[in-house]
Amino acid sequence: MKRVCFLVSEHSFLDARIFKKQAKSLLKQGYTVTMIVPRRKGYLFAVDGSVLKETFLSQTFSHEGINVVTYEQLELEKHIKALYHHLRSGGHSRFNHPLTKIGIDQKADIYHAHEFMSLYAGIGIKRALTANGRQCKLIYDSHELEPDPLVNESRNTHNIKMKMLKLMLSELDHVITVSESIKTWHRTIHPHVPIDVIYNSPPLAAEYNPSKAATREIVLGYEGTLNRKRGNFRKLIHILKKCQQHFPLKVKIIGGGKHFERDYLQQLVPHVKEKIAYTGWVNYEAIPEAMKEVDIGWIDLDAANSLNNRFAMPNKFFSYLNNGVPVIVNQCTDMENFIKAYNCGYTVKKQQATAGDYVRTLIHAASDRNKIREMGSSARNIMETMYSWEHMEKRLFTVYRQLS
Repeated sequence: MKRVCFLVSEHSFLDARIFKKQAKSLLKQGYTVTMIVPRRKGYLFAVDGSVLKETFLSQTFSHEGINVVTYEQLELEKHIKALYHHLRSGGHSRFNHPLTKIGIDQKADIYHAHEFMSLYAGIGIKRALTANGRQCKLIYDSHELEPDPLVNESRNTHNIKMKMLKLMLSELDHVITVSESIKTWHRTIHPHVPIDVIYNSPPLAAEYNPSKAATREIVLGYEGTLNRKRGNFRKLIHILKKCQQHFPLKVKIIGGGKHFERDYLQQLVPHVKEKIAYTGWVNYEAIPEAMKEVDIGWIDLDAANSLNNRFAMPNKFFSYLNNGVPVIVNQCTDMENFIKAYNCGYTVKKQQATAGDYVRTLIHAASDRNKIREMGSSARNIMETMYSWEHMEKRLFTVYRQLS
């Protein structure tokens, strides 16, 4: 039985891609799976960032068949120059991060790193085990493009990260990523690295019901975190108010986040607030039920100032499609190409779209309910036939078979 060890430096241990999809799929396939995951000030944290002060308090435990080992999170990026020198040394003795030390103790056959910094730890693990005569394989699961050349960080830090990435790509065994553009970007850095795209798609929603109410009202959905760092609540409310002048629109927020109701919803005037349905954070498995009344799913990313956003294929994109909900997105390369290929949504032709840009597209969409239903049917069909997690896990199993 092959032993797999997930290396995690930033994500919640319950992250949908890491735990719900990949770890559970590999367990089902017969692998023994261990996850090494970070705590913050002694506590694990949920996907929405909330601190888990009453559950998962043991340093090691088993959850749904997955072994979990925890450590106190450190901010490695503050020491980026030292990390680069450790990589350049070619040895392993300077890799003294807890994630590396615990990882070495696992003596796994395959290590699967889920972030840039956990990949750094994985290089240390692989070097140490190799020096002790034990072979292992290392996967880098690039959920995001790192480093992103368009984000606001010092040029020196960016250059060091690029040098680190080149070194690490030369030592790992396989790259998995979430979009074709990120795959191409990695190939420009290391042309011969084996790399596969495994989309962030959910398992196929079992209770799909394509019949939507035959009314003029449109329900615009937003799934995920909505706070000062993610999403744009003000823009969403502006869209709601502007659309109301042309056709009846409601907004359904599936997620939100910590203090969302207090900090955002309670600040709205009653006649606007009554047009918003808010579920709060729902379990991963409950998302299809929450999606049932949504007509169009909204995704808004700043593609002008982040190459990662431009190349993104986020969880919510596939979550909408999985439930027969066409999407409306701004001009992000990979989502735009997908929408064109499968006729499953609307694209606003701006890398930074305003509320007014979305309103104009939604007015057009609302004028043709049949088109919305047609796109929803196409969305569901491509998930059934090509892109649900049931299809993606086959790609994952193929990667693991090749490494084994």
